Amino acid sequence: MRIDAHQHYWKLDRGDYDWLTPESTVLYKDFLPEQLNEHLKANGINKTVVVQAAPTLAETEFMLSLAEKSETIAGVVGWLDLEDESYKEQYARLKQNPYFKGIRIMLQDIDMEYAFRPAVLEALRFFEQEQFPIDLLIKTHQLEATAKLLKLLPNLRGVIDHIAKPIISEQQLEPWKTYIAQIASENPNIYCKLSGMVTEADHLNWQKEHFIPYVHHVVSQFGPQRVMYGSDWPVCLIAAEYDEVYKLLELTLPNTLSVSDLEDVFGLNASRFYRL
Repeated sequence: MRIDAHQHYWKLDRGDYDWLTPESTVLYKDFLPEQLNEHLKANGINKTVVVQAAPTLAETEFMLSLAEKSETIAGVVGWLDLEDESYKEQYARLKQNPYFKGIRIMLQDIDMEYAFRPAVLEALRFFEQEQFPIDLLIKTHQLEATAKLLKLLPNLRGVIDHIAKPIISEQQLEPWKTYIAQIASENPNIYCKLSGMVTEADHLNWQKEHFIPYVHHVVSQFGPQRVMYGSDWPVCLIAAEYDEVYKLLELTLPNTLSVSDLEDVFGLNASRFYRL
């Protein structure tokens, strides 16, 4: 089973994608399964994990409705308001759908102070006890605070999206490299998605060599059993086509990985992490 562990679908007329505007050019249109399926087939990908792109329950329910109709969707990573007193009831309701496999916290555009609020910490501890997967959308400057947060949640079943968005366009490795190593070594339940990298590079002039130090570091620190391939389609279209993103990871992974390791990276890790 080969799985793309991170991609999105959206319909503009739903009205809950505030970050999408006409200035978003290539992204400012609908993206649905029928547009991705041909690329999945071309690259031998059987299933995908669809991840929320709007902080609304309605969008989570929209993705679940797509999963019920699409043969390629293995699971949905949705959203919950962790400060809403009814989040446990919402969680219980959503869990009745077998495609509901995780939630994502969109920290990249807000102060990390949010994650340390008493209500949010209480909710995260609840999901830690549930062993329910949590996607962490963060940027490099938030890694230090993330490391501190994870010390409070030692058993959290979590995954860092997009390798925490290092500044690949400027080939900056520190302090990203140090904090990635710290988080990987201190948190055996935390995974990392090899996704979202082309959009952090020079959109017009990226080369595979720009990504090798980042990919190799993530794999060396997390190990091939705690990393997973994700296309971040259609967001990746800002800088690369789906086929290019897939091929890029193939070309930049360490050549020491075994066939079994590659099966883990391109599917089995995602299957185990999300319990697909």
